[in-house]
Amino acid sequence: MRPVAAALLLLLSLLPGTSGGPWAAWMPPAVAGLSGTCVAVPCRFGYPEELRPATVHGLWYFGSPYPKNYPPVVARSRTGAVHESFTGRAKLVGDPGVRDCSLLLGPLSPELAGKYYFRGDLGGYNQYSFSEHTILEVLEEPVLEVPPELVAGEEVEIRCRVPDNCPQLRPRVGWEGIEELPEASERELHEDAAGAATILALLRFRPRREDGGRRLGCRVTFTNSTLTFEATVALDVQYEPRVLEVSGPGEAVEGTPVELGCEAEGRPPPLLSWFRGVTVLREEPVSTGLRLVLPRVEPDHAGTYSCVAENRHGRHNRSLQLHVAYAPRSPILNGSLWVVAGDPVTVTCGAASHPAPIVTVTRGRRVVATAIYEPQVTMTLAAARPEDAGEYLCRAENQHGESSLAFNLTVEFPPILLPDSRCTPGGDGARCVCSASAVPEPAVTFDLPSRNVTVTEGHRDYTVTTPGRGTGGVVTVTGILTLRGTLDPRLAVLCSAHNPHGSVRQQLRFHHPGGLVWAKVGPVGAVVAFAIVIALVCYLSQSRRKKAAGSPEVTPVQPPPGQGGDPAPEPRPLQARWLRGAVGRWALGVGEGPGAPPEPAPPPKPNRGPPEEPPEYAEIRVK
Repeated sequence: MRPVAAALLLLLSLLPGTSGGPWAAWMPPAVAGLSGTCVAVPCRFGYPEELRPATVHGLWYFGSPYPKNYPPVVARSRTGAVHESFTGRAKLVGDPGVRDCSLLLGPLSPELAGKYYFRGDLGGYNQYSFSEHTILEVLEEPVLEVPPELVAGEEVEIRCRVPDNCPQLRPRVGWEGIEELPEASERELHEDAAGAATILALLRFRPRREDGGRRLGCRVTFTNSTLTFEATVALDVQYEPRVLEVSGPGEAVEGTPVELGCEAEGRPPPLLSWFRGVTVLREEPVSTGLRLVLPRVEPDHAGTYSCVAENRHGRHNRSLQLHVAYAPRSPILNGSLWVVAGDPVTVTCGAASHPAPIVTVTRGRRVVATAIYEPQVTMTLAAARPEDAGEYLCRAENQHGESSLAFNLTVEFPPILLPDSRCTPGGDGARCVCSASAVPEPAVTFDLPSRNVTVTEGHRDYTVTTPGRGTGGVVTVTGILTLRGTLDPRLAVLCSAHNPHGSVRQQLRFHHPGGLVWAKVGPVGAVVAFAIVIALVCYLSQSRRKKAAGSPEVTPVQPPPGQGGDPAPEPRPLQARWLRGAVGRWALGVGEGPGAPPEPAPPPKPNRGPPEEPPEYAEIRVK
């Protein structure tokens, strides 16, 4: 008898009731054996001491302890029939006379699995079916105990449980398929649970991601037997997810569709999600692939897109950058467009686009500033001038299109008096004009120092006109002062203009157009002058007609060469021309006033010298 069974019987003999007391039995509640092997079931029973039977017999039932149910008889201590299923396969090896009811079953087959009950027979009515029983389990292979979860990188232990309850066959246990497992270790334990013995083979290792699907086996052989049993398991190694690949274009044109792809692995299959920033765009549980479709991309869709794979063991992600190419948007200005003359000017013009645009600032056809493949351009003027004011155009362009923005630069400056500021006499008085340009609009006044008077807007003789703003917002204001009555020769008229940036003052000159000379000489003088002019014109006309009609003219004979000097020039035509010019200038008023050009001097009289001798002869020529 095996040591374990002997120890159990010794223990049972020491328990109360085994040598006297109430009816009771002790046996393993469960026992297991591999198909084709055997099982020894240790058993002890007890009965009341006062019965003192002459002989004690016993038998084993299968499935039920009560004879009225006609359960199959497994084995009996006296000669008798047993159920055919157990013929030659069951034997009561214990001696009921010494309260030993041990049973040996074998060879085992699946139909023998079940509950086994013992019934003691002390003769007569002293028969007793014990409720205590043992359950036989017939195994076709050893039992592999695998943890419910194998995680890559974490140490695990796999157990192979082999029954060791057959005295004739001692099992030997080995592992199959562990050659490539790193750091694998083996050991073996023996367990005894209430008389049921088990060999426990242990295998420790750290599974790797690539060990997923690897088959491990527990192999059982027996000494002096060809019986072989093997149990295998495919390792289900779980591991944190990993994003294998993200796919998609790095750049797309505005308005076109874009599809992004993500492939991942993990055990269990991960939850896949597409993110842009912290925003979840799409997710799908228990998946190894996920697509994200953008049907029509806009510039706002540009950015970093991340595919995230997550399960209970960890999280992993990969990203890609998406650029959206688009034409420049409307330019944006930054800077002051209203400056004072002399101040520096800095105006920045930028436009959003991809790729970066060429940005230019022009004025008319002149390029003022340019930035190539930059988001903005800066126009700088060290000191603004009034002529810098006006309209400018900022234009941004790339291969996808262009946009532009016109803007006006206004330069403020103190007033400037224009050349048409003057006084013009006329009729009974004069008309004085003072024109000034400035930004902002200037105020124009007249000062008459001799009269100690300042004429401003609102005076009855003062009118002002503002035709509107010119280029660059320049405002021209024209003030008109009407002077009535006789003018004092010493009268001075001062024109003044001012605005917040300064003032200017200038004395106006009197301008006398030709048509106004008659106002200076009066009506009578005008008639006399007119008559003189007519007389001169008539005289000159008659002289020309006489020449044309052939009037005789005495022409001195020219002396022969070498005798005397050159003939003296004829004075009449030159004097006549000067006279006509002088009269014309007087009639037109030219030469009068402080700003008139100097009047040309009359031609010099011819130098007559000593009286010449009369020529010896003369010719009368008819022309």
